[in-house]
Formats: sequence, C-alpha cells, structure tokens
Amino acid sequence: MAKDKGRNGKAHPLGVRPDFVWGASTSAYQIEGAAFEDGRGPSIWDVHCRTQGRTANGDTGDVACDHYHRYKEDVALMKTLGVGAYRFSVSWPRVLPRGRGAVNAKGLDFYDRLIDEVLAAGITPWLCLYHWDLPQRLHELGGWTNRDVAGWFADYTTLVARRFGDRVKHFATFNEPNVCTLFGYAMTWCAPAAEDRAAYLRACHHVNLAHGAGVDVVRDLVPGASIGCVYNLQPIHPADESSEADRQAADQLDAHWNRVYADPHILGHYPANVVNDYEPHVQAGDMARICRPMDWVGINHYGPIWAKADADAQMGFGWADVKVAEAHPEIGWEIFPEAFTDQLMETHARYGMPIYITENGCGRDDDKEFADDKGYVDDFYRVSYLKLYTAAMAEAIRKGADVRGYFIWSLLDNFEWGSGYGNRFGIIRVDFPTGRRFPKKSFKWYADTIKGK
Repeated sequence: MAKDKGRNGKAHPLGVRPDFVWGASTSAYQIEGAAFEDGRGPSIWDVHCRTQGRTANGDTGDVACDHYHRYKEDVALMKTLGVGAYRFSVSWPRVLPRGRGAVNAKGLDFYDRLIDEVLAAGITPWLCLYHWDLPQRLHELGGWTNRDVAGWFADYTTLVARRFGDRVKHFATFNEPNVCTLFGYAMTWCAPAAEDRAAYLRACHHVNLAHGAGVDVVRDLVPGASIGCVYNLQPIHPADESSEADRQAADQLDAHWNRVYADPHILGHYPANVVNDYEPHVQAGDMARICRPMDWVGINHYGPIWAKADADAQMGFGWADVKVAEAHPEIGWEIFPEAFTDQLMETHARYGMPIYITENGCGRDDDKEFADDKGYVDDFYRVSYLKLYTAAMAEAIRKGADVRGYFIWSLLDNFEWGSGYGNRFGIIRVDFPTGRRFPKKSFKWYADTIKGK
C-alpha cells in the first residue's frame, strides 16, 4: 500500500489519507454568549441553568466565550492552528426565537458573518443543526416528546439550508442525541431534566423522525451536500464480567447509549433487545422516514463505560465506577485508548460508512493548576492524552477502518454543561472575566500534528 502524504508532501506519521480532514469543534450555547441580544429567544438550557443545583456554581451560558462578538478573533486563531474544517452549531432559538414562526434576521446575519469569515480563512464550515439548545417555547409545547417536533425541526432545517446552503455543504443533523435524551429525559443531568422514562422513549423516537426529516430537507435544498449525524459511541462493559445481571445491564445500556439512534438511521431498525420499548411510539412508515441515505458517521469518543445491575439506578440505567487500570502518570486518571480503536473498528464493521471523529479531547480544571501569570497553560497531560488517542485512531486506520477526519474538542475553554466553567477542554485558554484568549501547549501540539511533524 502506498503511504499517504501529509501537507508537506511526506507520509503523515499517523498514516492518514491525503485528504484527511483535521478540524476543531464547538457548539453554540457553549461559546456564543449574547444570550439576550439581537432577538435571541430562550432555550431549555437558559432555563435549566437557572434551576438551583443543575450546574456547578449556578454557571450559565449567558456570556460563555463571547464568541458572538469575538468570532473574528477565534477564526483567526483557527487559521493559525491550521485546521481545514470547523464544526459549529446553529442556535435554533437565535434564528427562530420561538422555535417556529417569526424569523430573527439578526440571528441569521450572525451566522452569515461567521460562515463568510471561516471561508475567507480557507476553512471549510461543518454545520450542526442541533446541539441541545431546543427553544424553550417548543419545550412548553412538549418539545421532543411531541411528535410534531419532527415537523418543527424540518421547518428550522429548511430555513438554515436555504440561507447557508450556498456556502455550507457539510451538515450534521444532531450532536449526541443519546446524551441529550437519556440525560435530559430519563435523568436530570441535562436539560430539560424530566426524569420520566416514558418521556425519554418518546423523545428518542421523535428525534429519530426529526433526523430523517432533516436529512431529506438538506438533500433537497443543498446541491452536493454531505450529510451525517454525530453519535457519542463508547464501548460498554459489565462491571463484573462473571455476573449475568451485570452483562444484561451492559447490553441494555449499550443499546440505549450506542445504538437506538445509529441503528435506525443507518440499518432501519431499533436494536432487538430494546425494540419493544419503542414499538408503542412507532407508526406505519416511521422507519422508512428515519432511515434516510447519509454520507458519513460522526463519532464523539472520550472513553469506555462500565455498567452494573442496580435496582436503585435512575430509570434502571446503572453506571459503574470501576477501577481496572492504573492512572496514567501524566493525566491522573485511567484512560483506555484501546477502547477508541475498538469503537472505530466496531463502527466500521457495523455500518460500513466513512467515519469522522467529530469530538475527542481531555477535560480538566487546568486554569488553577497550570496557567502562568501571562495566561499560558502547559497542559502536558492533554498533549499526552491526545497523543495516545490519535495513535489509537491510527491503529484503527491501519486495521482498515475508514476514518477520514478528526475534530478536536474543543477549540476553546467553554461552558461545559453541568460542569459549568470548571472543566476545561480547550486547546485555547479563555480568561472568562476578560474574554482574552491564550493558546495552550496543546494548541502547538495539534498544529504540528496537522502538519505531520
């Protein structure tokens, strides 16, 4: 096999293909701020963050990284970094404040400016339609538990595709639908914190219907569109391999965490071991509406999960805290890059589609421990993590997985959902009181990796 060439004309040390996409990922609510400016409506996360105890320190995304005002600075940093693609999300309530009906022209104008700036920097925009910020007004009408939401999502997608489809050709329908439904409807970790298993199951099916509708809209309106969905995929193991109950718990969690979206989207059916949960919500023709032709699979991955049989677990999903290896000396916790290789190989075998790693990264409160008096962060532990995980990706590629891109999470330290601002994933430090940006050691490492150094 001929060796792949990097940007410098030499074989890339990770063995990636010549057209491999190196990118960075963010999401609207986590970085934009300007939550009450220029006509943006409230989202379920604006409400969630104002509910006592839902986020660390009561943190909100009201200001976040102030990307809404500082996007030019952030795009300039991406150009310096050398990424070829930028995955971002559109804030549904910024462009449709009530989720449907009246359009907010100023919201659309912001994304026009952002997309044009990204393109001018020689970077390809990858647009994610939904990264968890459902308009609050739609939630009050039932949100994802209301079957009508698939039509609302299609209308929103129509607006976005018509406005930006002349410049944006890469679209993702959803980011991590498993997380926002399981943690948002079966549990209380994410908005809207419903803690209602029946609502969770309805929401899952309606998200799937919305995905199919969104694929069709983009396919119809954007010539040459490349369409996918971003899944959080993690190998799930029983806490005790010898326990039949733990093995069954792992199988159940695997179905709900890894497969109740990708299987219907790509294979046209729900996983066999949970299909009875969804049958009450499936109407004639639904699976055909859900299983629409896609071009790629997006994988977000951080590590494996262990499951246990636990009668007291929320909604019957038992996460286990299992120590199975020594902590990595530079990172301070157990990491399993081999699980990344395994997941890429399993996804390649199961779905047979091109794979883009749309999130991978390392979170830590490095601001307290490693920021010097000039703002620079020597995040050696993050560099160590990223080296191990990109090597695991390279191993999967060597074994035949069709991996075509890697997007680091995240470009910026940001609002990290329930963890607020204490858990930093960025390769660029954000000093939140001032908004100043400081590239970290990992920024330089990633720039060198992109160049094949």
